[in-house]
Amino acid sequence: MHLLQEQFPWSNLELSALLKDTMVVAVGIEPATFCLPVMCFSPLRHDNEWICADYYFQYTECDSTGSRWRVAIPLNPGECTGLPDPVQGTECTFTCEAGEFLEMSAQECTQCAAGTYSLGSGLRFDEWDDIPPGFSNLAANPDNSPIGQNGSTCSSAKWIAQGSYLESNRDECTVSLVYTVHLKKMGSVSFEYQYMDNSILFEFYIQNDQCQEMDQDSNKKWIKLTSHGEWGIHSVNLNSGTNILYWRTTRVTLGAKAVKPVFLRSIRIEGVAYTSECFQCKPGTFSHTPGLSSCEPCPQDSYSGRGASSCTPCNTKTHYASEGSAMCRRRPPCSKSDYIQTYSPCDEKGKTQVMYKWVEPQICLEDALGAVKLPPSGQHKPCPPCNPGFYNNDMATCSPCLPGTFSDGVKACQPCPAGTEPVLGYEYKWWNVLPVNMKTSCFNVGNNKCNSLNGWEVAGDHVHSGTGRSDNDYLILTLRVPGFKLPMSLHATSGSEYGRITFEFETICSADCEFYFMADVRRRSKGVVESWEGSKAKQIYTHIMNENSTVDLTWAFQRTNQANDVRQYVNDMVKIYSVTVTNAMDGVALVCRACALQSQKSGSSCVPCPADHYIDKETNQCQECPSDTILSGHPINGRESCQPCGPGSKSNKEHNVCFSDCSFTYIDQNRTLRYDFSALSSVGSIMNGPSFTAKGTKYYHLFNISLCGAEGRKAAVCRDNATDLSNEEADAGQLGSSVEAFICQSTVIPPDGRGLKTALSSQSISLADTFQGATVEKSLSGITTRPELFPSPSERLPDIHFFYRSPQVTTSCPRGRTAVVSLRCNPEKTVRGDISVPSECPAGTCDGCTFYFLWESSSACPRCTDDHYHAIEGACRGGVQDTVYLWTEPRWCTGGLSLPLKRSSPCETIDFWLKVGAGLGALCAVLLVSLTCYFWKKNRKLEYKYSKLVMSANKECELPVADSCAIMEGEGEENEEEEVGYANNSSLLDKLKAIATKGNNKNADAVQMQFSHTEKSVWG
Repeated sequence: MHLLQEQFPWSNLELSALLKDTMVVAVGIEPATFCLPVMCFSPLRHDNEWICADYYFQYTECDSTGSRWRVAIPLNPGECTGLPDPVQGTECTFTCEAGEFLEMSAQECTQCAAGTYSLGSGLRFDEWDDIPPGFSNLAANPDNSPIGQNGSTCSSAKWIAQGSYLESNRDECTVSLVYTVHLKKMGSVSFEYQYMDNSILFEFYIQNDQCQEMDQDSNKKWIKLTSHGEWGIHSVNLNSGTNILYWRTTRVTLGAKAVKPVFLRSIRIEGVAYTSECFQCKPGTFSHTPGLSSCEPCPQDSYSGRGASSCTPCNTKTHYASEGSAMCRRRPPCSKSDYIQTYSPCDEKGKTQVMYKWVEPQICLEDALGAVKLPPSGQHKPCPPCNPGFYNNDMATCSPCLPGTFSDGVKACQPCPAGTEPVLGYEYKWWNVLPVNMKTSCFNVGNNKCNSLNGWEVAGDHVHSGTGRSDNDYLILTLRVPGFKLPMSLHATSGSEYGRITFEFETICSADCEFYFMADVRRRSKGVVESWEGSKAKQIYTHIMNENSTVDLTWAFQRTNQANDVRQYVNDMVKIYSVTVTNAMDGVALVCRACALQSQKSGSSCVPCPADHYIDKETNQCQECPSDTILSGHPINGRESCQPCGPGSKSNKEHNVCFSDCSFTYIDQNRTLRYDFSALSSVGSIMNGPSFTAKGTKYYHLFNISLCGAEGRKAAVCRDNATDLSNEEADAGQLGSSVEAFICQSTVIPPDGRGLKTALSSQSISLADTFQGATVEKSLSGITTRPELFPSPSERLPDIHFFYRSPQVTTSCPRGRTAVVSLRCNPEKTVRGDISVPSECPAGTCDGCTFYFLWESSSACPRCTDDHYHAIEGACRGGVQDTVYLWTEPRWCTGGLSLPLKRSSPCETIDFWLKVGAGLGALCAVLLVSLTCYFWKKNRKLEYKYSKLVMSANKECELPVADSCAIMEGEGEENEEEEVGYANNSSLLDKLKAIATKGNNKNADAVQMQFSHTEKSVWG
């Protein structure tokens, strides 16, 4: 210290305080925790000065040369003297080995004593009775505002210590577990975790002393999901200097489903400068020799306290202890929950009996007061038959049938008939013993008390969950399938289905039990395929395998997710009645099925059919499916295996998928409308929202739609960018949590929703795996659209509906999900147009199972034809007439025919036909005038004749008998027929009568008599 004071004018107190602060930064922990005082005496006062005897040693910061000083730091503040002088310290890169600590007085590495351990240059945290010193919780409200500014919504949110692990918060608050460490060299951090619920976003990131986030790969920042009952390990390299570690959880729960919190344990940090003391073994563990880097758990029926070098045995007559116990527990009286019912293996006589046995290891006392006795075994009864594909051959156990033979489990194995092949798989429906490829286990997050127990027990016609040690144990049943092998006839098919897993089950629960079905493909991660909560009636569930690889199928049951060391709900259980796996590679033959034969000759062998062929039932030959049909699946026997594609769709070359080739034809009122949707073939997207969870977290729904084209390839991809696999794993063909479909959906959290730097996409699901067809009708294949959700302003052109289905069933959608994309012609939209969801159902669905979309675009209009335009002829000017063509408005078409160009043609001022018409009109006018004049003149002559006749009658002159009326004066040359015709004219008679009335009646009578006589003469 004197040497330091020569360089820096600081007092002892100032220097001590500075070094103490330096030590806190350098190690990242409290001084008293890791630094032992070398001497423990009270300060002495001498000549009004305190002589310090209670102090500890610490190193200064390393200088530019890589050297440092060891100085003494008083534990009590104040002026004092008598501290040891500073001495040259060890090199800054100096570290001790695992199992050693740095003894500061001698500056040498020393072995840890028995009952303690050390990591050398590392730290380990594995005791979680409380949050260890140096750790802190940082909570944020859903809107990312500080706690004090928005009430106390998240004031109580934090990571909770549960003894052997930490548990994250269960609400929607964002909570970070923070720890700061200063490293002298490059190091690392690793931790064990359980992360089972993708409604929680779990991230681990690092900041420097400037609160700047370190560069980190996404696969290191976003933690991968683990299966139920398994601990994952996550490791990240650390840079030298200050590292601020963050474990942050953000929950986004869109439904009422209970959340599974994140569990954290065994945090280990490597790269600290040194450890100045050893850690004591925690209770339940011990280290029996010096220099150990870890402690071992105490064996069963023994215990230990903190810092133990050995374990103390329990009095096994009255007490017991599980492995790693810190104390012995008194054995309780035996109860009904301490024994289980099972069946004995079949004996040589084919008999079995119900047996009862104590749960192992037995912890109860049979002779204690109030203890129940083990029930006696039941009577012998016939064993159930073997499962299909097995036979017993009068032996106690069932054996699998030899290759090429089959059995129903009752009869002996028989060879497959000619022209058939065995269908391999598993069909477990009798549960006298657990099948050899099934394993059962028990697991608890907080302890290992049930590790040695069977999680499931056989019961004749079913297998059920066991009792476990506590109600929150995971009772696990696992079936490994090494792969799938299609029948010979299907080897060349390119369909997406390789096998099916079907099981029948029921759950009986009085608490918040949950039953999980998981699939771990290629040992990547056990993803939860489906889960059921509470009591469920007997039902069948089917899962389709779309990948040919090894898969571990797991059924897990948990009575309650609340931590509890007792068994209150021992009668809650799940029963599985049957499990069937088709096309299993190591399966047995359940039946034999007709195969495709090489020829019709006797003894011909089975051959694989090409990808687009079926097996003709009469000839057993491969026949190609007709166009626009697809093979419905397995088997492919008969023409009926080729199912026709829906309207507006066609099949690909392999006949395994129906799709739209972006063309559509519709006949309306003797008018054929043709559509081309090629402009809509690329994936369309819509992000609707925002929506908010119960606590205000903002999120969006992102939909990707692959409408047509791509030869039926599902081009819409939704990827989980928070829990995705690394690039190396993705390159290896492992898609992680990505979903490929015709329509898929992701939940997106914007970067401003939780203080995130980038938007997060998670919870991706498929909404459309198969294309049912396109039509203007409102229903197709059991899917119905709802036109009222998208009112149309015009009914001139109907919407074209694309119908899709996703056959994967869920608890909320027992028939799977369906989707309808309605295309609407809108000339005002762009070529790509806009996609929308119903305003009444902003999430795209009103019931969670059927989704509706409206895609308005000019590309959704029919192709233009000559019916969509009309011609307009102009006036004849200068001998030329122009004809132009215009679209009929409003224009309801696009593409197709183009408008014809303007056409010009010669013309005259007055049209030829107009001239002809004018000439004919003039001719008719002349003829009319001529006829009028002719008849007028003739009429005048007749009037003159008759007037003369009247005058003669008045003079009582005798008219000639024949000539007086017929031949007048000056009319001798006229022809007789004309005169006779005039006499017969009725209008002329009327005129004569009118003239005659002007005379007296006598004269009139005379005229009439004479006229009558004349008439007689004329007509004679």
